[in-house]
Amino acid sequence: MPAWPFNGGVPILNKDMTMCISLSARPSNNGTRFHNYLYEQLGLNWIYKAFAPTNLEQAIAGVRGLGIRGCAISMPYKEDVIALVDEMDPSAKAIDSVNTIVNDAGHLTAYNTDYTAIERLLERNDVPTDSSVLLQGAGGMAKAAAAALRDAGFGDVTIIARNEATGSALADLYGFRWRAELGGATADMIINVTPIGMAGSAEADSQSFPAAAVEAAEVVFDVVALPPETPLIKAGRAAGKKVITGAEVATIQALEQFVLYTGIRPTGQQVQDAEEFVRAE
Repeated sequence: MPAWPFNGGVPILNKDMTMCISLSARPSNNGTRFHNYLYEQLGLNWIYKAFAPTNLEQAIAGVRGLGIRGCAISMPYKEDVIALVDEMDPSAKAIDSVNTIVNDAGHLTAYNTDYTAIERLLERNDVPTDSSVLLQGAGGMAKAAAAALRDAGFGDVTIIARNEATGSALADLYGFRWRAELGGATADMIINVTPIGMAGSAEADSQSFPAAAVEAAEVVFDVVALPPETPLIKAGRAAGKKVITGAEVATIQALEQFVLYTGIRPTGQQVQDAEEFVRAE
């Protein structure tokens, strides 16, 4: 593999370089390191950069006008961005939530690879579909999780969301139940799809489910990817539960984004190496 356009792992900017970006209220280096590592390994003249936009509409106009090839969308923009794209792929249209935009000569198509990630992780971890589930949250990622649960055959699911309008609407959409507060509820699997426990948030040190819910669960699932070990995941490990982490979600959804942007699917070893590079930061 030729060293150009990289010099010791650092991309050398040039006029022919293809750019991909991410838009998030709280950007991390995870996606940046994952994508740029694979660009280098595959000898691609590409670069990836994370942004915290001050104006979403202007940011998407920039994607279109500057010819930025791909754009990852994170909280809290997964629903707001819908009005700004030209086409919704079925993966995004089915749940009205976007986490990926692909730019083809100014035509912006929206996708959702979060759904794929959650679906694969439920299958990979052999979670029985007759398990009871508590799903905490009602935003864009919650829609992806709820859709994946329904399509996998889970029926005993309760949405926990303080906002009755969004919480009950999400539950009704997928045939689940809704409640405003967790209270003393427990289930076989608990899933956090809120920012609770996210690095940099006001609740970074908070555990999204109480100890009693963790102890009663068989599977503890937190979609928060930063830090890799959230308070909820740490509690789940300490209690000897099967845990599914947001870092795992992030890797799968980022891989599918990489394929959408480049048309290239890296080998399993290359993906594993990219994961290790992300964790080594």
